[in-house]
Amino acid sequence: MSFKFQKGENMALSRRDFLKSSAAASAAAAIGMSIPSEVEAAASQAEAGWRWDKAACRFCGTGCGIMLATKGEGLNRRIVAVKGDPAAPVNRGLNCIKGYFNAKIMYGADRLTQPLLRVNDKGEFDKYGKFKPVSWKRAFDEMEKHIRYALKEKGPEGVAVFGSGQYTITEGYAAQKMMKGGFRSNAIDPNARHCMASAVVGFYQTFGIDEPSGCYDDIELTDTIIVWGSNMAEMHPILWSRCTDRKLSDPNRVKVISIQTYTHRTCDLADDVIIFRPQTDLLLWNYVAREIVYNHPEAIDWDFLKKHIVFAAGPVNIGYGMRRRGEKSLTPVRSDGSAGLYSAKEMQIISKEMAKKVSPLEAPALKPYGYEEGQVMKNRAGTLAHWMISFEEYKKSLEPYTLDYVAKVSKGDPDEDMESFKAKLKRMAGYYIEKNRKIVSFWTMGMNQHTRGSWDNTLSYNVHFMVNKQAKPGNGAYSLTGQPSACGTAREVGTFCHRLPADMMVKNPKHRKIVEKGWRIPEGTLNPVGNQHIVKIHRDIEDGVVKFAWVNVCNAYQDTANARHWLKAARDMKDLFLVTSDGYPGISAMVSDLVLPSAMIYEKWGAYGNAERRSQWWRQQVLPVGHAMSDTWQWVELSKRFTVDDVWGPYTLRNGKKLADVRGKARAMGYRGDTTMYEILFANDRAKSYKIDLTKFPQKGYQNSECIGDERNVVGSDGKVFKGYGFMLHQYLWEEYANFGRGHGHDLADFVTYQRVRGLRWPVVNGKETLWRFNGKYDPYVKHFAGPDADFAFYGPLAKKLFSGTLTKPNKAGGKTSLKNKAKIFARPYMDPPEMPDNEYNIWLCTGRVLEHWHSGTMTMRVPELFRAVPEALCYMHPKTAEERGLKRGDLAWIESRRGKVKARIETRGRDRPPRGLVFVPWFDEKVLINKVTLDATCPMSKQTDYKKCAVKIYKV
Repeated sequence: MSFKFQKGENMALSRRDFLKSSAAASAAAAIGMSIPSEVEAAASQAEAGWRWDKAACRFCGTGCGIMLATKGEGLNRRIVAVKGDPAAPVNRGLNCIKGYFNAKIMYGADRLTQPLLRVNDKGEFDKYGKFKPVSWKRAFDEMEKHIRYALKEKGPEGVAVFGSGQYTITEGYAAQKMMKGGFRSNAIDPNARHCMASAVVGFYQTFGIDEPSGCYDDIELTDTIIVWGSNMAEMHPILWSRCTDRKLSDPNRVKVISIQTYTHRTCDLADDVIIFRPQTDLLLWNYVAREIVYNHPEAIDWDFLKKHIVFAAGPVNIGYGMRRRGEKSLTPVRSDGSAGLYSAKEMQIISKEMAKKVSPLEAPALKPYGYEEGQVMKNRAGTLAHWMISFEEYKKSLEPYTLDYVAKVSKGDPDEDMESFKAKLKRMAGYYIEKNRKIVSFWTMGMNQHTRGSWDNTLSYNVHFMVNKQAKPGNGAYSLTGQPSACGTAREVGTFCHRLPADMMVKNPKHRKIVEKGWRIPEGTLNPVGNQHIVKIHRDIEDGVVKFAWVNVCNAYQDTANARHWLKAARDMKDLFLVTSDGYPGISAMVSDLVLPSAMIYEKWGAYGNAERRSQWWRQQVLPVGHAMSDTWQWVELSKRFTVDDVWGPYTLRNGKKLADVRGKARAMGYRGDTTMYEILFANDRAKSYKIDLTKFPQKGYQNSECIGDERNVVGSDGKVFKGYGFMLHQYLWEEYANFGRGHGHDLADFVTYQRVRGLRWPVVNGKETLWRFNGKYDPYVKHFAGPDADFAFYGPLAKKLFSGTLTKPNKAGGKTSLKNKAKIFARPYMDPPEMPDNEYNIWLCTGRVLEHWHSGTMTMRVPELFRAVPEALCYMHPKTAEERGLKRGDLAWIESRRGKVKARIETRGRDRPPRGLVFVPWFDEKVLINKVTLDATCPMSKQTDYKKCAVKIYKV
């Protein structure tokens, strides 16, 4: 099916005829049906003058391919239809409902078309003034002034960027180059921190390298699909359609288990639905592992484990990633229990960051680690430290997870019979244990947005490793990604505060040298301290550390937990200059000082990387609206404002670390004091070698606003009409970035190849993509690292030399052991979350998404069809829970936590069916700003926020 969008087209066919011919013909072709010649002719007539081209969907991390039809020329070219791409391996011609509206998101009535600055009546910048249109030059003048101020006052830590898993790969790479290579600031972190940072830590700790070992092909090859804390039916609907097809192809053999905190559409297909108490998925994974080790030791593949796996443990007293005592905004501490900017009620939870009492629920799980019920656990800030242990120590860690203990603590539906719940757990464990049964475990935010999310991820691999069902066709634990390029940009490009391209890290001096050489900047330029993750940037704004912040391709003030604090800081911190680049005026734009209009998805060249390591490119299809320009352009133009002398002098960071003055080295490399970052990072000789050639594929026939300008004649950052850079910037940025991973297990193909294909799964070696990593039958790097006879090699290099020890501590006297080509099984206990329902805040709150809307709704709420389908965020509640509070369906109620409150309408029927004691509220609706209520606790290892559980009270308005 294809959807036609633009009104007023002079079409010979009526809409009814169009739908009967063009759309029907497209759908028929996608599934291989033959169609009557007269219908085919009518379709051709309807599409006369259309140009079809491939692209990637703008929304989730599935990475569906779409086809876009455009019509017209130059300023008049518009997208007129969208359909699923039959040649795309991911979706095979099918789109979800959002996918069909990829074009309409670009044409909302309130699309931003020019820069807006807060000014007073005299036209001067005024933080408390009203927004007025300004030129691009004025916008960059203000940015330059405030960045210079921030660098002077606070150094590189004073300049921050809220980045995105929705950056195109080249946008993220350009932002990273300027931030880390130019400003020497690592205070750039993507909203992808919120969605899959725990998965990243799980990959690093387990495999020593990031991203999945398997691919989507596992769905068609497996016998069992177990979904852990993910509503795939709505969040990854195309993948769920493939799961559904697999189930229906062999319903007796193929089993589907849905493990959730509430019942939703993913549960409809399941053979068993396991409703668990929030946080207790940690118990469930350990239960399965215990069943294997204690009751079915014959299922353990010892040959595989001895060759390829070691056992490991780490500290458990790591806190919850909240603010810590002594931070500016927690000072002073008052006698009423409040501290700084935080109330006494907020401090009831924040205090657990420093110390907590071991509860009766978690005491059995913590006993092997030396803790008893009621004991005070003194927490240290989260650490990635771990050490090797023996199998016997690992076995000891599993001893508490008996069926009785796990079922008692984890049963999430108070109305479910206990014996029925236990039977489901036993069946679920049995599927993992069954020798000849292939099994895939999928998860998304339920396991990642979790105060022990990194642990949860490693626990999944434990089970799959023990029965040798990982990195094999149809077998594997698989983290699905939420955003379209959280993998391709946030992870692979390295736009996290602590990362560099291709799994390199800012703290590693060898990695910094490699990147400095690749970027041709002086050795010692890159900052080794990368700790300003996205939540810390908000906290640093509140603490007065960050003086300039730029929101890129996200809605940072709607998508971050405990939003009331950050919204207040954005407006109250008088010397903070906040910029938002966006297509629409969302909440982040509303609290900003400067708003920049960004070109949207198909108004620019771009690439995304999806959740199966598939990189996909598309070409610019139409011109941006108004004076909007791409985020890449915005970063490159900003780089023209700063020189070697401006940014490469000495700095002292707040931890006392000194960044050297590298201006002398820069001069020795041939740069001058007035050489701009633009000349060094973006318009160097290598960049200019990528020529514009509009006579050849892939440039022929396609617009390129950054490289050659366009018919709009946008007046640029210098006050002159922007005529383009004169070289193929996109190709340069891609090839330079890709070079960091080639030969190192992250191989990407060349720029032109991606314009021809529907994506490739890296590593791409000798033109061939890799489906299953670490498996010698499929991954060429196995033999490269482990020799020609190797069956498996977990060749990731991170944390591959460890001390040995017990569950509770390492023994450093024996030195470190090399774990080359090995992976790890971790002992990780169950622990309570920091906030749980009590007498006052007596119900769990879970947040998430719905099928029809994307993230904060900034785009999809502007699509009339999607808005009409779901116009507001509802509070989904069990009928008895509502009745107990004097509420009924349709009532308006307050949802209140220790941090804030919002109003939402009660829904007791429909798609989401929570058990008694839990409510679900999606976060797409800025009028129901549920993140004022949520807790900004994070996994202390990954710094990923736990949006899935906090305690609230609900009462009628």
